[in-house]
Amino acid sequence: MQSSVDLHVRSYGEFGNPDRHDYAQLVLPLRGAVQLDIDGKFGRLDVLTAGFVAPRAWHAQGGDRTNQSLILDVDECSLPPAISERLHDRPFTAINSASRKLIEFMAIMAEQRAAAPSVVQGWAPLLLDTLMLDAPRPASRLAALMARIEAEPGLPWATETMAKSAGVSVSRLHALFRSEHGTSPHDWLLERRLARACEWLAQTDRPIAELALRAGFSEQSALTRAMRKAMDMTPAAYRRQSRENLSK
Repeated sequence: MQSSVDLHVRSYGEFGNPDRHDYAQLVLPLRGAVQLDIDGKFGRLDVLTAGFVAPRAWHAQGGDRTNQSLILDVDECSLPPAISERLHDRPFTAINSASRKLIEFMAIMAEQRAAAPSVVQGWAPLLLDTLMLDAPRPASRLAALMARIEAEPGLPWATETMAKSAGVSVSRLHALFRSEHGTSPHDWLLERRLARACEWLAQTDRPIAELALRAGFSEQSALTRAMRKAMDMTPAAYRRQSRENLSK
């Protein structure tokens, strides 16, 4: 990787106006969660998931109160073709244990103001190589439950029904979500329902009230309140902005 790369430590507030730039960007969460919208595709980043923003892609982001991420800016021409193609195909990519260690190392270096350009230049290609490793993660007790919720977010998922579906107690369910995702079952469920609603708003013309119910909200106003709180945006405004970004 001969071209220069740039590294920042950044925290995000509420969703802002969409932006785009000529360089590629990796968002590598250190703590908390970041919601990222890339050309109308909505994803949640955390310590287990990184985000890739391609050059000239319209994107917007917002984060919870505790979020902090390493931001790696890089010229796409310096990325090996196989890595570039993989990141374009999978902009929300898993952070395996090897990548996590490299990210934690660079976070310490950045805190100590010891991340000299030469250090970043050597670290960046190693990080990209490890991100491409498909090392299996330990099996999660939540995998089947999360897959079912992703497929049917509109079902009446209460904490008790989630625990029963996962075959664990309510207290164990909370402990698993905290250890694996750094959040509560309720907050994770709300994030997934919001993500699904945003996906449908961007990709379909179905009435907002119908999409709200399909995503698990009691009515359109409940979706509107949730989106205002999380993104400072109404469903109609999100749909309009997504269409404008795609047209650009």
